[in-house]
Amino acid sequence: MPRYLPSLSLVALLAAAAWRVEAAPAQFDLVGPRLDVAVTHNGATLPLAWVPNLSEGDRISIKLDSPPAGTEKFRIVASFLRGAVERPPHDWFFDTLAGKRHDKQDGGTLSLIVPKGAQQLALFILPVKGGSSDAVASAVRKQPGAFVRAVQDLNQATLDRARLDTFLNVLLEAERQDPSSVSATSQILTRSLSIKLKAECLQQPVELQAACLTGDRETLLFADTHSSALADTLAGAPTDLAFQLSATPQAGYGSYSSYIGVVRDIFRLFGAFQSTQLQFVPALARMDDSRLTLLLNTPLSFAKPASVMVVGLPAIEAAKPPPLRKGEDVGLVCASAGSVLPVEGAPLVYATRYARDVRIRATGSGGTTVDLPAHADPRRGGYVLDQSLPAAGFTGAVAGQLRGNWGFTAFDGPRFRLSRPMANQWSAPADASLVIGRTNTLALAGEGGGCVTGVTMRRGDGAPQPLTWKQDGERGLLVDVPLDKAAPGTVTLTVQGAAGAAPATLSLPALQEIGRLDALTLSAGDDNALLSGSRLDQVREVRLGSVLLRPGALTRSDRADQLVLAPADPAALRALPAGERLTAEVRFVGDRRKTIAVTVAPARPLPVILHKSVAPAVHAGVLPVTLSPDDRIAQDARFTFAFRLDPATPLTGQETIEIAAGENGVTARLTIGKGYDLQDAATGIVSFVPGEALGGVAHGPLRVRILRDGSATRWAPLGSVVRLPEVRGIACSGTRCTVSGDRLFLAQAIATDATFTTAQPIPDGFTATAVDLPAPGGQKPAQLFIRLRDMPDSVAAVAVP
Repeated sequence: MPRYLPSLSLVALLAAAAWRVEAAPAQFDLVGPRLDVAVTHNGATLPLAWVPNLSEGDRISIKLDSPPAGTEKFRIVASFLRGAVERPPHDWFFDTLAGKRHDKQDGGTLSLIVPKGAQQLALFILPVKGGSSDAVASAVRKQPGAFVRAVQDLNQATLDRARLDTFLNVLLEAERQDPSSVSATSQILTRSLSIKLKAECLQQPVELQAACLTGDRETLLFADTHSSALADTLAGAPTDLAFQLSATPQAGYGSYSSYIGVVRDIFRLFGAFQSTQLQFVPALARMDDSRLTLLLNTPLSFAKPASVMVVGLPAIEAAKPPPLRKGEDVGLVCASAGSVLPVEGAPLVYATRYARDVRIRATGSGGTTVDLPAHADPRRGGYVLDQSLPAAGFTGAVAGQLRGNWGFTAFDGPRFRLSRPMANQWSAPADASLVIGRTNTLALAGEGGGCVTGVTMRRGDGAPQPLTWKQDGERGLLVDVPLDKAAPGTVTLTVQGAAGAAPATLSLPALQEIGRLDALTLSAGDDNALLSGSRLDQVREVRLGSVLLRPGALTRSDRADQLVLAPADPAALRALPAGERLTAEVRFVGDRRKTIAVTVAPARPLPVILHKSVAPAVHAGVLPVTLSPDDRIAQDARFTFAFRLDPATPLTGQETIEIAAGENGVTARLTIGKGYDLQDAATGIVSFVPGEALGGVAHGPLRVRILRDGSATRWAPLGSVVRLPEVRGIACSGTRCTVSGDRLFLAQAIATDATFTTAQPIPDGFTATAVDLPAPGGQKPAQLFIRLRDMPDSVAAVAVP
């Protein structure tokens, strides 16, 4: 039931006094009469709340709600206006109680047709008793420009009030649902509705933010997204300047003055209209479809001067569709129900019903189209899809455009690129890997970027960890994978898509940081190359032109690693001529790659080995051993050799002799007086025990090179180092013999004949100190033959005493 203001003399006195008080206007919180207004345009009828502008020839139906019995009755006087200096003709005035001045009389109903040349329509609602329509018409015709301004500002203030009410209603609803969401919601609303907030409110505790933001309407200023200078100026402009600025045409619906400035100026403007018969009262219209509820900021007077409520209706002008634009940095948008198409630039789409039948038209690459309905949601900052894109007829990213009707006029909004809801396929680059010790930015390729709702990472059996990600074009994602304190291992990424879409899972290795490359050195005629840098244990292969090099011995120091690179085809490497420039591609674990420039250096000299001798070690209780072939060197034997360089390069004793053994790159360096001696300036003598110089596990091919003045010769082969088991005795009884000793695990097999016909294999991990084997002919053998585990082609012969 409508609530009307009582006709009391005290109220009238207060109202009259209020116009003379120089103070800020009161809030529009008094409820006045209610109207039903509908507009018919080209045969279609819409409620006024759906109509942003009127047009010539429109039929407007206006009906005043019947008041309750015993309350004051009102009449409507309508007037079309056409300019600040042109008086409206008498036949542009219409009165519900004057049959000769309206098309149809039916109690409180008017049916009007917008005449040619009209620009505004003003409604005046006044008491039947004490109100005079002639006095209203006289006032309007005396000051048409003032009433033109009043109608414009009242309509503008009505729209601004709608934005303000929308802001307050949504924010209070957010507080009821979740007080902690007030800050985020208010900031989205400021963009949707173009409202400036008191920033200090967001610094208060969560439970106080909503009360601070909504406690005083006059602290909420409207910001014009197309002309912010206008809003800033109107907030404190004097009345005459405010009139000048508000007369400036702006670019369509979406440009707004300050609500407070407009209300203040309306208050001052209406103060100039008062007469002994009438006092004009501004009224804002709160629209709900065809129903208009008038909001007043001062009580009505039913005695002279009688109050006349003034209502401004939408302007009579050409339609100005909303200047909607796509939100900043909007990539792909998921075409699923509930997804948001971020738009801004026209706050009235959120605060009014002017935009209707809004949908996104999706167009597939083959021309297939479908309209997906959507509704505006200021709390989410855009249009929310009410329906998902169907699976059939669309592939890849889909083109979409926002479309709808602005009142009676169709409009086209911004364009979007849409992701199909069920597309959630992602892949990492071939052989991609992650590096521990830092945050990796991983590029994923695939479809459905707009529908991705989250990316998580799991290391081993650990719990999922959410990751930061963003779209990268229409077919990519960039995902930040933090591995600052991680250990090497497997990382599993899971990409979550729209509801109903299967998650995409990828597993990638997390590796140590890729090594540093300092240099790759190679001399003409070399059998291998040398790579220096760091973390060279991660090198898997090197391609030097057409030559494939594989990692060999690796040595490390505090400054750098050095990795020997052995060619798959030694002849091809030796054939590279001195001076040739090449680019080496170094491939690391995980197919990570680097390149380095290489210039083939001139051939290096090769030491000439003049003589070699081996003095076997003698250990008490251990049977002596003879090795074959004769270039095999027992680990505990003393090995001595003589060498000579180019006759033109005499030896000085400043050389360093570098010895290397095996594929593991164990090296030793001997200097003068410490394993290195000179016979003369042409011949050097080197003597060492491999086990002492190279360590107890060193074995394999033995080679030497000479270092001098920062350069090195080529490697010269010396033989091969082998480790020997220690055989201490043999005892036979009947057809079996027992061999006893230490480190028998260094034997691969033991036999009593050189052909190993009846050999006894030694299993891996053998830890016993005795081995049984057949006795030849029931007799104790004269020799034992041992095939060595380090080099199965090497045989040790042990004489049995």
